[in-house]
Amino acid sequence: MHPFLNAAQLAAHRRRNLLHSIVLVSSMSLIVMGSAALIWSVPGALGAGLFVAALVAVGPRVPAGAVMRLYKAVPVDGRNGPQLQRLIEVLAERAELGRQPRLYVIPSATLNAFATGSPSDAAIGITEGLLRRLDLRQVAGVIAHEMSHIRNNDLHVMAMADALTRFTQLLAYLGVVLALLNIPAMLLGLDTFSWLAILLLYLAPMLTSLLQMGLSRTREYDADLEAAGLTGDPVGLASALASLERYQGRFWEDLMLPVPSRRIPCPSLLRSHPETADRIARLQALEARASKVRPIVISEGPLFSLVGRGPASMAPRYRTLGLWY
Repeated sequence: MHPFLNAAQLAAHRRRNLLHSIVLVSSMSLIVMGSAALIWSVPGALGAGLFVAALVAVGPRVPAGAVMRLYKAVPVDGRNGPQLQRLIEVLAERAELGRQPRLYVIPSATLNAFATGSPSDAAIGITEGLLRRLDLRQVAGVIAHEMSHIRNNDLHVMAMADALTRFTQLLAYLGVVLALLNIPAMLLGLDTFSWLAILLLYLAPMLTSLLQMGLSRTREYDADLEAAGLTGDPVGLASALASLERYQGRFWEDLMLPVPSRRIPCPSLLRSHPETADRIARLQALEARASKVRPIVISEGPLFSLVGRGPASMAPRYRTLGLWY
């Protein structure tokens, strides 16, 4: 599946990816346990440790279809999207997946794609905005990238990291409550909670979020590499990335409502994906060896809207953390 790497390179590639995951997830686990210890001492740390162990063993199991229903996504099949359905079938066969992921189109004007679920029950969502902006060759690269995440079981690791981050957010809310309780306690001369402990509780989500983003970035390069192997066309994915960078992430997005609306935050430390220029350079370096893989035959044709005729049907919707388009 890695036609651009020999056996030794592939083994080193997987060891490095595994090491990054262990270091980052372990660091996030220590932050969770340390935050709990600040409140409940040793029993709190042990309880948080058991929670992390259970999370690693079981992991979040939200059905892929349920996630897509939250986004009001429309499933793609041979009737309403034959080109896209054929693309999914070919890529799933090349990826040697036991079960073909389901493809959905999300009624959103943004340019985005993501995968959810597990290798045995996975779904890939692409936005209507992405279909309107990219050609089918570029869409193939994007879908192959998401399918690589499914094949490598990145979804489980990233979902676990996300759950740990959300847990520290709950602890941060508790830290705010403790700070509010400290004020009257100080005025009355009563014992107070440690201000240092409260500060660490408040900063814990920021630390785990940075670690989570670092974990995501290490896996994006891997998914790009495998996507090039699935399609046999690294230039197609590089072209898609260049188009996405051109259509979004501009500074004037900060001036638009809702604020903030910028989808690619700065500085790069806060990005969940690596710099686009770096990803494109790596893909272009593979072009000379792309002949080793038979590329997918792309028959360009008109892609009809599956979710509406215009932006009016893709109005912003409320979600937990604000608005999305």
